[in-house]
Amino acid sequence: MTDGPHRLAVIGAGPAGLAACLAAAARGVRVTLIDAAPAAGGQFYRRPASGLGARRPSALHHRWSTWERLERGLAAHLEAGTVEHLPDHHVWTVERTGQAPGAGPGFTVHALIGPLQEHSVAVRADAVLLATGGYEKVLPFPGWTLPGVVTAGGAQAMLKGGLVVPGHRAVVAGSGPLLLPVATGLAAAGVEVAALVESLDPRRLARAAGALASAPDKAAEGARYAARLLRHRVPFLPRHTVLEAQGEGRLEAVTVAALGPDGRVRPGTERRIPCEALAVGHGMIPHTDLAEALGCRVDGVNVSVDDEQRTAVPGVWAAGETTGIGGVELALAEGHIAGRSAAARLHGTAPDPAARAARVRTRTRRFAATLETMYRPPLHWADQVTDDTVVCRCEEVTAGRVREAVTGLGAGDLRTVKLLTRAGMGWCQGRICEPAVAGLAGCEQTPARRMLARPVPLGELASAGADNGCDGCPPGESPPSAHP
Repeated sequence: MTDGPHRLAVIGAGPAGLAACLAAAARGVRVTLIDAAPAAGGQFYRRPASGLGARRPSALHHRWSTWERLERGLAAHLEAGTVEHLPDHHVWTVERTGQAPGAGPGFTVHALIGPLQEHSVAVRADAVLLATGGYEKVLPFPGWTLPGVVTAGGAQAMLKGGLVVPGHRAVVAGSGPLLLPVATGLAAAGVEVAALVESLDPRRLARAAGALASAPDKAAEGARYAARLLRHRVPFLPRHTVLEAQGEGRLEAVTVAALGPDGRVRPGTERRIPCEALAVGHGMIPHTDLAEALGCRVDGVNVSVDDEQRTAVPGVWAAGETTGIGGVELALAEGHIAGRSAAARLHGTAPDPAARAARVRTRTRRFAATLETMYRPPLHWADQVTDDTVVCRCEEVTAGRVREAVTGLGAGDLRTVKLLTRAGMGWCQGRICEPAVAGLAGCEQTPARRMLARPVPLGELASAGADNGCDGCPPGESPPSAHP
């Protein structure tokens, strides 16, 4: 490492990463903000490209004033030189490189650059803060691979980032709070939302009224979404689930059915809804690949952190959805606490109490835990998945092959199912199909420690050990100033 101010690498420029970046930079730490997207904001503050000429991008968001504050703060630090933003940098691993005795652990962040991701660079840092967010839980059903079927978050990303919709008539289905902004956003964009299909029994919300009352702003937000659904005359089907997507070559209709108290489909309640698009989602899963590769402790599916957002690995902090799905307010609070802590620890002091952010974190974590217990996929969703339904799209593994691995070949865990069927061995390395394979096999979904967080060209992987400060930069290109 070169002499100078301590350097913190923040991976992820969503709400948590931006809050951490601003908190650390304000306290005298040089921050390198590394993100795969071409612009800061993450999935939550995804915005249309300037060339699309969106006149009111704020109409696609709530908490827009918070984004404007974050954007102004980032711009000020970029101008002052206290923050360097590296967009279009796709981090594939973080390694502990070590330094001189007493100088701290030291880290090297390896990232593929540009849309083609053919060349890698190395960014040095004294500490790392992981704000890598989460991704959607995908559960298969007959017909889910038809064109026109997208995830709920995918439909929202299309609208926010491209000002496009997946179809003129759509069904939004699954379980979880995300369905509300997706349905209302599509309806406001002119889509005829034929139904909002939610597997949750509304009576569970009533039973959790006490816990939900701890976050009145969230209750008010939910009420606003409900009012918009009424205004757009969107039919609401609670305690229902999608059984099948149908169509020749592309989606033409979906079949839904009511769920009984035991979570099973009630015979005779099936109905067919013609549509061109189906946006389906069942919540989110924290993105923990980089944390697992570094050796951070993972509890269940969440990266474990202490009150300062420190992981079990010295010099590594984590904030936002990677420590547990909880929404933007929780991500902002955790990011702020993590940034303050990282700055103080790098300076060799204890962080000042972030009392307000800590209170917000406690309140929103409690609220998120309540929602997690309520919004879950139907207990017996796997019963509706036919043997010929593709589960792992990368390797074209069907549900029948997964079941045969368990009942016929004796597989008792995800790894054995993977070895026997190749489910999870494709491009996504199981990130998409793993929850489905676990559900079909009756196995617990456990963290899979992966050395690499994304596919890497072999040439770049081979050259990553060269300590030249910018591993794999394209010929004729100089490394960004964040490299040593």
